[in-house]
Amino acid sequence: MVCRNAGLMFHLFADHSGKGYGSVREEAVKLFNCLQQLESSREPVPIIQGVLQTCLDLRPLRDEVYCQLVKQTSYTPAPYTAAHLRYWQLLTCMSCTFLPGPNVLKYLRFHLKRIQSQNPESEMDNYASFINEALDKTKCRECVPCWEEIQTLMNRQKMLCTVHYPGPGSCQLYISSHTTANEVVRRMQEKLGLQDSNNTFALYKQSSVWEQPVAGSALIADVLTSLASKESEAKSQWKLCFKLYCLMDTDSISVDSIEYLFLFEQCHEMVVRGQLPGCEEDLQTLAALRLQFLMGDFSTHAPCPPLEELFPNHMLEARVLVSLSSAQALSPCQVAAQGCHSTQRFTSGLLAGALWSHAATAAHKQKLKQDIHLRSRLKEEAAAVMGVILERWRGLVGYGCRDSIAAYLAIARQWSGFGCTLYEVDFYISSTGSFSQKLWLGVAATSVSLYRQGEAEALESFPYGQICSYGVSDSNTFRITAGDRDLLFETTKLAEIMQLMNAYFSAIRCPQGKGEDVDITKAESTEVGLKHLASTLTPTLLELPSHPV
Repeated sequence: MVCRNAGLMFHLFADHSGKGYGSVREEAVKLFNCLQQLESSREPVPIIQGVLQTCLDLRPLRDEVYCQLVKQTSYTPAPYTAAHLRYWQLLTCMSCTFLPGPNVLKYLRFHLKRIQSQNPESEMDNYASFINEALDKTKCRECVPCWEEIQTLMNRQKMLCTVHYPGPGSCQLYISSHTTANEVVRRMQEKLGLQDSNNTFALYKQSSVWEQPVAGSALIADVLTSLASKESEAKSQWKLCFKLYCLMDTDSISVDSIEYLFLFEQCHEMVVRGQLPGCEEDLQTLAALRLQFLMGDFSTHAPCPPLEELFPNHMLEARVLVSLSSAQALSPCQVAAQGCHSTQRFTSGLLAGALWSHAATAAHKQKLKQDIHLRSRLKEEAAAVMGVILERWRGLVGYGCRDSIAAYLAIARQWSGFGCTLYEVDFYISSTGSFSQKLWLGVAATSVSLYRQGEAEALESFPYGQICSYGVSDSNTFRITAGDRDLLFETTKLAEIMQLMNAYFSAIRCPQGKGEDVDITKAESTEVGLKHLASTLTPTLLELPSHPV
């Protein structure tokens, strides 16, 4: 038997989205067979997931499957059997993944109402009620529900989601297929007593080396599915993290609040990433204060964390490279180049190959020697720096956790850009003709500033009151117009910069985060024009793609 109207409704195509689908007619027949298998399957989740994936990819099949499920759940001779309830479970998962077309949706709602009137207080009544509520909330998902979500939907339950926050803490929240990141942010603020904060918060997808803001309108179920996929592909652990996002006011944060701990932890993240300019002595003191916070008073038996968790690793590498540069022999590239030059007289034959092979081998050996020497020097330098940090830690006896945090933040606040978020830009051009490479663009509560990497003083700063417009001018260029000046930045962080500026403007318009939600948003295209700012208006939040930070 073939799905009704499959031959009349759908055209043929060879390969949809590179996923190897046949024609829609062929896929319709496969789906019908899947529905028949669902009744007797001991493990229905893979079948349900496969049906959902096919319908998500092939939009024309959604109405067809919805109609088939309405048919299978109508006038059934044995409506209370486990086999029959499989169709209700699939219909439940469908209703939380995508909607049918308007006509089918109207027909589906009539069917659900009829089932409820005919079978009150039954499992079918419960499923029909659940599906009706889902249809009011569902928008098309980005991902097919994961295994865990399908199992919870089959039982009409909610999923348990773990949300981490700076430091070792975490909260567990129940979420549905319709819960958004904004909802989770609000619930986390309530749980942690942060409703009255002057600052705003957001969710981040985070691994040990990546961090990426989550769209405020994104469905958490989709986010968790994508994280599970990332973990399986990259074999690294990802987590959902609740963090400070817009730092509107860092001075009024109570030292007794968890927000104060957030500020400290996120400031330390910037330090170890090398994004908080400071002299080496200050950075060593910060590392010692971090140890005092984590370990308490100095002890020779304390298991210290590795240096890279206390001190910016790039400073060690820079010092070693500078010390080695004067005494360094020819680089492997120079050796190879010399070998290549020698062989230019021999355009062919065994001799040319032999000479090239000898040069390449020599270059490889030289590089190995240099790498070994570099690693050895890095270890020596790391041991020396750790020794200084431990001595400074020894001098902090008696400092409590709060004292350590206060001293740490007091040093960090000496930088005029404290509280800003830094993004690396590959180059910068302004209408005055200036050009620089590898800068930091700092986005803060009141202004946008440019820094040379590692330098504390801003090259230029543009208060928001001077910014006329800003936005994405092409696939990798961000543009700001301030007065009569046009500023162009080439960066891979377009989405994050745009999102954060949008959020600051929104927070300025709605003080203390009241009013409209601050949405970190995304969409399929970065082809977005500039946002022009009026004196009393701020730009609406754009839907832009996110990138790792």
